[in-house]
This record gives sequence, C-alpha cells and structure tokens, in this order.
Amino acid sequence: MTEAAAGIADLAGIARRDLPEVLADLRRLVEHETPSSDKELLDAGLDDIEAWLEERLGPPSSRVRHGGGAHGDVLELAYPGEGPGTVLLLCHYDTVWPRGTIREWPVTVDGDRFSGPGCFDMKAGIVQGVWALRALRELGLPAPPVRILLNGDEEIGSPASRPHIERAGAGADLTLVLEPSRAGKVKTGRKGMGLFDVAATGIESHAGLDPEAGASAVHALAGLVPEITALAAPERGTTVNVGLFSGGTARNVVAGRASCEVDVRIQDPAEQDRVDAGLAALTPADGRVKIEVAGEWNRPPMNPGPETERVFELAAGVARDLGGELGQISVGGASDGNLVAALGRPVLDGLGAAGSGPHSRDEHVLISATPYQVALVAGLLTRFARP
Repeated sequence: MTEAAAGIADLAGIARRDLPEVLADLRRLVEHETPSSDKELLDAGLDDIEAWLEERLGPPSSRVRHGGGAHGDVLELAYPGEGPGTVLLLCHYDTVWPRGTIREWPVTVDGDRFSGPGCFDMKAGIVQGVWALRALRELGLPAPPVRILLNGDEEIGSPASRPHIERAGAGADLTLVLEPSRAGKVKTGRKGMGLFDVAATGIESHAGLDPEAGASAVHALAGLVPEITALAAPERGTTVNVGLFSGGTARNVVAGRASCEVDVRIQDPAEQDRVDAGLAALTPADGRVKIEVAGEWNRPPMNPGPETERVFELAAGVARDLGGELGQISVGGASDGNLVAALGRPVLDGLGAAGSGPHSRDEHVLISATPYQVALVAGLLTRFARP
C-alpha cells in the first residue's frame, strides 16, 4: 500500500471512530428546523449552524453573511489550506418541511436508519463535510483552501443566493456539492429546470341562464394542457409536467379564470428555445379567452465536461483506496451545482449522505455508510491538494 493510500485508509478509521459524534451533530441540525418559507427559523437555524461550525473548525479566516431579504441568508466562511487551488463546499440548510414537523416526526434511529425532516436532504452533507475537514487536521494531511457556502433558499430555486453562488463558484477551482448521493454514486449530470405559470382569462356568465355569453377559462386551458405536455421530448431528455391546475369560482359559473403550473426539465440547453416558442404559441380554441405565460428557466443543465471527468477519476481513486468503487450518474433533479457548472467550472455533486427518501416521510440516512462518505470527501480534498 502506498503512503497516500495508507493515509486514505486512516481517514476511514477516524470516520468510523467519530460516528457517534457525527450523528449527534446531525441530530442537532435536524432538530433546529429550517423551512425554506420561514425566515425566523432560517435565521435562527443559520445562527446555530455558524456557532456549531466554529465549535468544530475554529474561527474561519474570513466570514461574510449576505442578507437574503425574505429568504434565508447566505453564509460564506473561508479556511486556509495548501495546494494548487480553492475548493468550494456548496450546501443548503433549508428544507421542504414546515414548522412543527419535528414534533410529529422526531429524529429516530432504527437499526441502520437515521430519520428526521431534512436529515438526508441535506443536513447530513453539511455535517459530513465538516467532519471530513476535522479528520484531515487530525492526521496532518494536506487540505486545500476551502470555502463553505451555506444558503437557505435552494429548495425554492435559490432566488436570493444565486448571485453569491455564481460568484463563489467562478472563483473556485473545484466545487463539491454535498447534496445526497444516489445509492452511493456521485452526480456528474443534472437536468436544467424551467418553472412556468400559464394563466387563462375568460368571460364569466351564468352556466344555466346565459352560457353562450361566457367564455370558459377552464375549458380553454384544459384544452391546451395536451399541447403543453406534447412539448416533452424524452429522446432529447426533455420532460414536461403540469403539476397543478386550478380555476373557476362555482359549479354554475362559466369560469373567468384558470391557471396551471408547469415543470420542464431539459438536458440539452438548445431545448430552452424550442420550449419557449411552444409556450408562446399556445392559442385557445375560444378566441375570447386570453392566455398569458410567465416564469423562467430556474436552472441550466449540468452536463459533465473534461474537467469534471478528471476530478471524478480523482474521487474514484480515493474510493478504491477505501475499498469501494465509485459510480457516477446523471439525474433529473436540479441543484445549486447546476449554476456553477453553467460557468464552465468543474463540479462534483451528490457527495453527501447515502440513504433515500428526499422530500418524503421515508427520508433517512444510512448510518453504516456515513463513515465512508466522510472519508470519501476528506480523501478527495487531500488528493486535490496534492494530486
């Protein structure tokens, strides 16, 4: 075994030893709720995370907290290191779970499963990244300069944090996104995402006494739904989903208003123009009904390039030294990693927890896999510092 490989193996042993403390830290973060839509809890949660970070890593060399307005603030912390470049650890601390969920669904450890709201997506990733840095320090292994960015609005599209993420990503030589893994595989590709609202405005009238005077927004928009979903092109990686449809005021009223919310995922950036044109061309059968389309492309696609492949091979070498094999996968879900990858910077995503059930009551982290995930991140950092 080479000296470098022996150092990686030592990281795994330390991560196994520290597992009880890792789980205690994860419990602390999960029990402090941070719903994306609750500014009060987000601010308090980030205060606690920052205090915990200083307990575990000491004072950072620099610290900036950007106000998020109505959304969660963005915290950037820098820690010195050595090597050829800076690594950005990209994490979000908001969750999809509303205030009070922790009372209905408390942290539970059952065999190999650690469950609780937001544990898998993605508070375990934050904890694992911090313990990876601690392990490197304990062993005296080189670590690159690291910047940690924590944002509180990822689950709602990162409206406040996006410029900070893009600036930090542009200045980093490598970005590691500590989002959950996919069955232990890292995510080197993600689809881009567009979020659109289609609204119809018709003419209300009495459905029994004067139906011809009305122009139903519900009927018109329902007729357009097949045209909207026909914009999907699975062979090109494009999917379209109408996830919410609403309209009308009463059973006996010809509907004056209707709307639907549309989710579009793309792998090919060129699909943006085609989908935009298709949505703009929507024409109702009843010309008296007006159609308006609003929304935007929230995330560009994350497609791996040569630099990402190079870094993946570095991570795969670490995995082999840990006695495993690292796979890579492309997924339909988007993350903040999409924003950095669109800048042409190398990104490895899905380096967080192993487990399953994001955004569901089955959300859980696999306890037995946690030391490996900690060691994988630590090993990748030290290999990046000294390839």
